[in-house]
Amino acid sequence: MPPDTEAIAEQVFVALADPTRRAILAALAARGPATATDLAGRLPITRQAIAKHLALLAEAGLVTAEPGERRRVRYRLRSAPMRVAQQFLAALARDWDGSLDKLKDHLDRRTSR
Repeated sequence: MPPDTEAIAEQVFVALADPTRRAILAALAARGPATATDLAGRLPITRQAIAKHLALLAEAGLVTAEPGERRRVRYRLRSAPMRVAQQFLAALARDWDGSLDKLKDHLDRRTSR
């Protein structure tokens, strides 16, 4: 797996580790692009805290900032980093499944003797 894939997946996992960031992503997924102020109205944390979480989500590539009316910045979800993380997990699952299948075959052979 290319190192950049692992780095992207790591950033996504770090971002998703926090329940507040997951709530922000869920709010953006449910209602579309929003400002930090909009999100603070929907979630039980301050606008300043939302802004800090949005900065980390943007750094991970999970959201993108786009200019809105009256100098307000709206945040929109980006799915590409999430797909990279999914591919990373799928590759791990394939490797793990193969090892488990080999172990099962080995144990089946031993018990059939």
